[in-house]
Amino acid sequence: MLIAFKPQEKNLLKDISSFAKDKKVKLYLVGGILRDIFLNRNKENLDIDFCLNKGAINFGKSLARQIKAGFVVLDKEHGACRLVKRIKDRSYTLDFTDFRGATLKEDLLHRDFSINTMALELDKVFNHGDLNAMLIDPYRARGDLKLKIIRVTNKRVFDEDPLRLLRAFSFSCLLGFEIGKETLRLIKLKKDQLSRVSTERIRDELFKILDRPDAFAYLLKMERMGILEIIFPEIKLMRRVNQGPYHHLDVWEHTLETLRLLEEVVGQHQKNKDIQEYLGEIVSPDRRRFALIKLGALLHDVGKPQARRRKGGKLTFYGHERIGLEIMEAVVQRLRLSNHEREALRKMVLWHLRPGYLADNEKITPRAIFRYFRDTAREAVSVLLIALADQRATRGKLTTKQSRMRHEKVVSNLIREYFRRASVTKPARLINGDVLIRKFGLEPSPLIGKILSQVEELQAIGKIKTKREALKVAEALIDK
Repeated sequence: MLIAFKPQEKNLLKDISSFAKDKKVKLYLVGGILRDIFLNRNKENLDIDFCLNKGAINFGKSLARQIKAGFVVLDKEHGACRLVKRIKDRSYTLDFTDFRGATLKEDLLHRDFSINTMALELDKVFNHGDLNAMLIDPYRARGDLKLKIIRVTNKRVFDEDPLRLLRAFSFSCLLGFEIGKETLRLIKLKKDQLSRVSTERIRDELFKILDRPDAFAYLLKMERMGILEIIFPEIKLMRRVNQGPYHHLDVWEHTLETLRLLEEVVGQHQKNKDIQEYLGEIVSPDRRRFALIKLGALLHDVGKPQARRRKGGKLTFYGHERIGLEIMEAVVQRLRLSNHEREALRKMVLWHLRPGYLADNEKITPRAIFRYFRDTAREAVSVLLIALADQRATRGKLTTKQSRMRHEKVVSNLIREYFRRASVTKPARLINGDVLIRKFGLEPSPLIGKILSQVEELQAIGKIKTKREALKVAEALIDK
């Protein structure tokens, strides 16, 4: 096997190699970059890990000045730093670390999993020889790559960094590899250590899993190992909460089934360009809407345990979506999600029942459709996809085929209508706040917003079409 880097990448590595020779430093490529070469995996923005005997931070700082890259110290105590180099339209993350041990072999032993324990002297990248002959592989990395196995290199791997407990699942999901039996046994034994890890690091690994089309299968494995409940302690209250005759599962089992069916729904729309582009939108750096919707599905019924009441032998969960908002806020803060993600999740949790309410009506009015799209805004399709999966996950004895078919039809029509409206230029407002102030002598107040909202609604459903009609509506509202 030959090493094939793109010209741009090879030039960057040559610059780094030349600088290392000038400084009389022996640099090694390690970890993921070599693993991905063996798996023929191409990444849009490369992460390249290097290690050296000692002095990584000083070396990295000097190199950053030389190649005009950004520089940050990651871990002063253990000698780790990061450079970020932008070349044309691509970004390269370059991590440099001191040996975690007296020798390179000892350093590799301290890495997370065997598949990441290969190393290669940097200057050998430019040889034209066989990679297998040049590679340093003391812990059978190539063998485990062929077997598609995630295996720890030693029994203290999770003690050194408990995030690796979660990384085992994210690597398994990302690569489609199985986690070895001994590694699974060790995960079960050490799982409580995950609570020591910062929530930001947990969030990043979690979203790597959520972003995959088959995340459910791996989250289910995490659930069975007790890992998911450490990340989301809210799960404890959701277990064994019966939901009555419309449901066949308790709240938590129903939540998992909703997530499974959400992935199934998305898979059924693989050829729908509008939906795929929508799901692929970046809602926060490195996080797509596709992954966020899955988190929304996990949280959509999180308020049910607190809302559960029994009236005359009947179970009710009135207001569970609003109770769920408060719990969702705590999750958002814990995972340090962005304001954009927070607002998106708010809409998913708050309005996930709305499509069902619409489907209960024999005829859906233009006003009801307008208000749905107004309230859900950019998350209209997110809510619809969750609602569709939620309905499919509800198979109690009182659930009828007729109601299910009606719900599916309404959701499909609303998805089409959302993208139709998105492709049409929104009509200009008939009036604005300045017009109201001048015409009626109003002071700036919430009343102006209420008037404009009512006018916008009537304009959208075709009840009014002119400025004169808009002013008549405004006058009537002011008189009230």
